[in-house]
Amino acid sequence: MQSYRITRAAQLLGVSDDTVRRWIDQGLLPVTDAVPAEIPGDALAARTLALAAERDAADEGHSSARNRFTGIVTRVQIDGLMAQVDIQAGPHRVVSLMSAEAARELRLDVGSLATASIKATHVVVETPKG
Repeated sequence: MQSYRITRAAQLLGVSDDTVRRWIDQGLLPVTDAVPAEIPGDALAARTLALAAERDAADEGHSSARNRFTGIVTRVQIDGLMAQVDIQAGPHRVVSLMSAEAARELRLDVGSLATASIKATHVVVETPKG
């Protein structure tokens, strides 16, 4: 089974190394016997799901879309009837094309907090080389 060092686990969870170490100390994340400490992949996956459930419980609305990326709007480009809106959600950049009217109604500006909800029938899954 794959395991992850603390720094990589923190990147994948979108938290700091210190937060991961705190969760280890609290018993929320187990570690292997490896030196330096590593977190088993299945435990990291379970913690990821728990964090997602906590975020979902804090959300006020309901949606059939399960892929939600909350982040900061980094670009709004309006050209005629259409707008391109870029959101940086942790390490993920999400680009949305929408009507200019919708972008204006949502008052999307650089620095705004926004959530991209994605529902797709085709999702490409990739794994690292090696």
